[in-house]
Amino acid sequence: MSAIEVYADIWCPFTHVGLRLVADRRLVRGRGDIAIRVRAWPLELVNATPLDKSRVEHHVRELRDQVVPDMFRGFTPTAFPKTTLPALSLAECAYTASDAVGEAVSFELREALFEHGLNISDARVLREIARAHRLGIPTEQDGAAVLADWHEGQRRGVRGSPHFFCNGRNVFCPSLDISHDDEQLRLSKDLPALDSFLDACFSS
Repeated sequence: MSAIEVYADIWCPFTHVGLRLVADRRLVRGRGDIAIRVRAWPLELVNATPLDKSRVEHHVRELRDQVVPDMFRGFTPTAFPKTTLPALSLAECAYTASDAVGEAVSFELREALFEHGLNISDARVLREIARAHRLGIPTEQDGAAVLADWHEGQRRGVRGSPHFFCNGRNVFCPSLDISHDDEQLRLSKDLPALDSFLDACFSS
């Protein structure tokens, strides 16, 4: 069975939008048999520094104003995490249970951050998510899997978060048309580009 792989970090707002659009299009096409495997692309390691909270807040406003007015309503900058490594480890732990559990946890972590204003670096928040999916506490092996994903992504030429792979095709952020205008981003959904990628994913 084919799977859609995506290298991404949890605190990337573009990934939150992209994953939801992919899941929505998968539902419309009736292809729930195709898993979404979210691989770790830890931006604090990629960039050698954590994401800047004010920059993410700015991108959240741009996405909400231009693309998805129904999303990011619960985003709380004061709860923005200092790291995503523990949350990424929890997602790795979830995927060891099954693709379905891994996907559910990956989506729920982003919902917790961007829709419910929760700090996903808080151990209590992570324990609640783990408990809801009958998972234990992530182990050192799960932390090592985060690093393994990162290095594998480097070998595969990942450009950033989110970068999708499926059936021999790969594309960076296929669901959004992103352009720059001075200091602002001009954003819109690019469903034709997304559907072109998904055609390849669902062809098998």
